[in-house]
Amino acid sequence: ETYRPNFDRCFAGEEVSFVGWFPTPAGRQCLSATYSPLRPDGKHVEAVLVISRDLTQHMLAAEALDQAQAELAHVTRVTTLGELAASIAHEINQPLAAIVADANASLNWLRATDPDLDMVRDALAAVVSDGHRAGDVIQRIRQLATKTDPQRARVEINDVIRDMLPLVRTEVRSHDVSLRLDLAPALRPVLGDRVQLQQVLINLVMNGIEAMASVADRPRELVIRSGLHEGDQVLVAVEDAGVGIDPNSVNELFSAFFTTKPGGMGMGLSISRSIVEGHGGRLWATRNATHGATFHFALPGMP
Repeated sequence: ETYRPNFDRCFAGEEVSFVGWFPTPAGRQCLSATYSPLRPDGKHVEAVLVISRDLTQHMLAAEALDQAQAELAHVTRVTTLGELAASIAHEINQPLAAIVADANASLNWLRATDPDLDMVRDALAAVVSDGHRAGDVIQRIRQLATKTDPQRARVEINDVIRDMLPLVRTEVRSHDVSLRLDLAPALRPVLGDRVQLQQVLINLVMNGIEAMASVADRPRELVIRSGLHEGDQVLVAVEDAGVGIDPNSVNELFSAFFTTKPGGMGMGLSISRSIVEGHGGRLWATRNATHGATFHFALPGMP
């Protein structure tokens, strides 16, 4: 009965192809099948040719690979958050300190014989604003740390870039790096997982910061650009003024476990490329004309 509709369509003259999971005597199997009508007289369908292929092992292996990649991406995110601990703590402590200061000021004003309620109102509004600011940072951390399945949705890439900044701001300052944004307006949205795309951006920014750690003869500037690429693709580029890319290593940059950092895992760029390619995009690196390197990734734009 499961396959009868396919035979009915085939006897009506239609060729039918499908891939799906089906119950069989051997258990659930993933089958690819093609039903082709046979017309011995060239006109009437008198038989059906069925060609079936068992894809079960192939599909199970693909699912296992996807799961392993998701696990590795999560481990890399958590490791990156550990590296950003000081930056994250600063971004949370700043609004918390402001909340305490404004709350104390409000209490002092309220204790006055003739309290200035306008000042109290303004201070409490600042408390609410700083509370939201701290909450936003914590929410972003939770999103990066939580182990969840990818959630694809319409994403504005410029928003992803801006949302990532609080997580790296202190790291940027502590390394005497100036960060500049050059974001094109009105870009097409992309279909993507916001957390994974933030992970790619954080990896590229951290790489850029580390590439400039030994630079002392020029400004340490990191530029994040967005724009169009080859028609309808959305491009993001992270440009540093560091030591550049070793020509002998350019082909290994995105290989798993390749790193030039002492104690580094060598997984950041490899995971980033997997994420970008999983979004139907491309990640690549180029040497700058003067100093440093630029890492680019392009994603398909949505209508």
